[in-house]
Amino acid sequence: MRHLLTPLRCRRLFLLRSARFKVPTAPAPPTPPKPPRKPQSFTFHDSTWEDPYSWMSSLSDKVAMRHMDVYMEQEEKYTEAVMSGTERLQSKLQSEMASRLAFELSTPPLRWGPWIYYRRIEEGKQYPVLCRRLASLNEEFISHKSPSAGFDFTSGKRIEQKLLDYNLEAERFGGYAYEELSEVSPDHRFLAYTMYDKDNDYFKLSVRNLNSGSLCSKPQAGRVSNLAWAKDGQALLYVLTDNNKRPYRIYCSMIGSTDEDVLLLEESDDNVHVNIRHTKDFQFVTVNTFSITSSKVFVINAADPLSGMTLVWECEGLSHCIVEHHQGCLYLFTDAAKQGQSVDYHYLLCSPVDASSSPRKWENVFSDDQDLIIEDVDFSDTHLILITREGRKYRICSISLPLPVRKGAVHLKELNPYFLPLPQHVSQISPGPNYDYYSSTMRFTISSPVMPDAVVDYDLLNRKWNIIQQQNFLHERTRILYGTASAASIVESDSNTKNSNYKNKVMVDDHHMWNELSEFYACEYYDVSSFDGVVVPLTIVYSRKNKKENQYPGLLHVHGAYGELLDKRWRSELKSLLDRGWVVAYADVRGGGGGGKKWHHDGRRTRKQNSIQDYISCAKFLIEKGIVQDNKLAGWGYSAGGLLVASAINCCPDLFRAAILEVPFLDPTNTLLYPILPLTAVEYEEFGYPGDVDDFHAIQKFSPYDNIQKDALYPAVLVTSSFNTRFGVWEAAKWVARVRELAIYDPKRPILLNLTTDIVEENRYLQCKESALETAFLIKVMES
Repeated sequence: MRHLLTPLRCRRLFLLRSARFKVPTAPAPPTPPKPPRKPQSFTFHDSTWEDPYSWMSSLSDKVAMRHMDVYMEQEEKYTEAVMSGTERLQSKLQSEMASRLAFELSTPPLRWGPWIYYRRIEEGKQYPVLCRRLASLNEEFISHKSPSAGFDFTSGKRIEQKLLDYNLEAERFGGYAYEELSEVSPDHRFLAYTMYDKDNDYFKLSVRNLNSGSLCSKPQAGRVSNLAWAKDGQALLYVLTDNNKRPYRIYCSMIGSTDEDVLLLEESDDNVHVNIRHTKDFQFVTVNTFSITSSKVFVINAADPLSGMTLVWECEGLSHCIVEHHQGCLYLFTDAAKQGQSVDYHYLLCSPVDASSSPRKWENVFSDDQDLIIEDVDFSDTHLILITREGRKYRICSISLPLPVRKGAVHLKELNPYFLPLPQHVSQISPGPNYDYYSSTMRFTISSPVMPDAVVDYDLLNRKWNIIQQQNFLHERTRILYGTASAASIVESDSNTKNSNYKNKVMVDDHHMWNELSEFYACEYYDVSSFDGVVVPLTIVYSRKNKKENQYPGLLHVHGAYGELLDKRWRSELKSLLDRGWVVAYADVRGGGGGGKKWHHDGRRTRKQNSIQDYISCAKFLIEKGIVQDNKLAGWGYSAGGLLVASAINCCPDLFRAAILEVPFLDPTNTLLYPILPLTAVEYEEFGYPGDVDDFHAIQKFSPYDNIQKDALYPAVLVTSSFNTRFGVWEAAKWVARVRELAIYDPKRPILLNLTTDIVEENRYLQCKESALETAFLIKVMES
């Protein structure tokens, strides 16, 4: 029996040993926090609804805010627990992103009169310093591209003047420096600027004497929204907002005077907003008063700002109206209706300053051209600059001034326009800042999905151009990595130009290379048919080398509000996804810019559903065409774009695998009906007036917070917000809590809330940290 017992002993021994060494089991996933539910009923018009988390926005309720603090700590710990396995990945991503930050720690130097202005960051400092130097001083020692070299070692003299240290401003304003306005006086003696005062939740005006460096005793006002210099820098006009943040008063302050500031205008109508700006030649200050029913433009003689205002333009409805002055003529750039008929795009009008007719007579500068859209204009003493668009193609053209004497409007080509050279795939052109009206050089920032932003100076007289600042990613190691050494194309293609008369044949030498990345990253365009047959532009970018076959994860960006262009600029942090085989896409949905006024209006108020459906159509297109693999699509939206992504998730939760919502607008019903933070007419015009029954029902229909599907499997979502009250952290917290409450719980699809205590936009290293977290989240979710 020995041979029979032996196996039993061995088996028993094995069981004893295995009992000592248990196989490790995976730890249980972290449990999401559950905030208290305190249901409260609301009734408006014919609707009644219950909000279990309305207490989160009770800022004056100390008990509620204590609960909110506890809940925010729980959310922070939960996010850390869920992302605990990605520390190494986050660290790697953050290192990648930080290494791509521009080495230039200075803004492009800007020539204005005898001075060159720039901002630079000193070593070890968080915020920049505003500096200047005389352009004529020691030019042989300082390159215009290296303004921080502010010391002449030959003479032993410092030739750089520090004007404003924002690190010191941070000490004045709650620990960080967030500037909204900054205007140097035309005589270069003073700097007027506004800094965000966190304790009072407004922007505070200060004026600094640039010769002495000291603050002026006046004006020092709070709640300032606009500035304009007058009287060659002896007077400053500024606009104050009321308690609801509506710009409504204009004051004039005489610099150096002890007299009280003079009230020039007070708009008592709560629906009317006020805005001011000076013309580029500083001859006039323009005053815009506007509401949803009317728009007016007045001019003030800058030489005598207390002499009163003259009405030069008036129209019905809310219109964009910019007035400029050039050698005795006023030019108006507007999208106001013509002869009572609404127009889709902007046009340019002209009228003599001394026109005696009442009302003032304005004439069209250009005849209508259906193929050529004027997106923006800029003036110098010698040239008129137009930023134009034909379809998706953006252009910059210059026209010599003054315009020839003529009768009536003329076609653009009759004025011998010169089109400046541009790279491929331009998505946006931003003029300025072109402060020097009498300079022949004008500056533009050229943006593209496959090229770092290029700051370019064009000399309009000799037609030469120079890239002043652009980050260079075309390092030799990158070329070796991609196995290519061919130069990227830098000359515009003629194939998409509809009118050959508008094309300059430009040969660009190697000295003026655009640091374009289309050699490594492809940019493609598609026309997507939406639910109602409307064609929606879709742009996609992917790595030519690292696009993964049959497993293309994708990230679909959207904004779709306020008629603003979707930001399709090259973003270095997205390189980490592109190089890992991701497709990055951009949906130009209705409600956004680029398609004219009708395109904007067709995606707002009662038509907001069009924006949402356009976005869903683009998402489906990416999957159906195999551009992005099914179940590997993520959405991305900032602010109003976050509303669209969250609404799309409510409609089609299975369409997305993940989503990033940055400071999103998620609770429009309550925010618009019971605003905690002051709202402007623009917000109501964009999303709807709750007092209007149709608008109210439309708001309820597209509100992400009010339309969460019960017992549906939602994608993984990372919502980022800030404790700063300007961003309304309670909206994000309410939405996160309610999704967890109603949707199916899946630990592989977590709903996370990431909170920051600072304004991320002002700290590029904090931007890297936040971007690394978001990117790690997307990678983790897609690979789970």
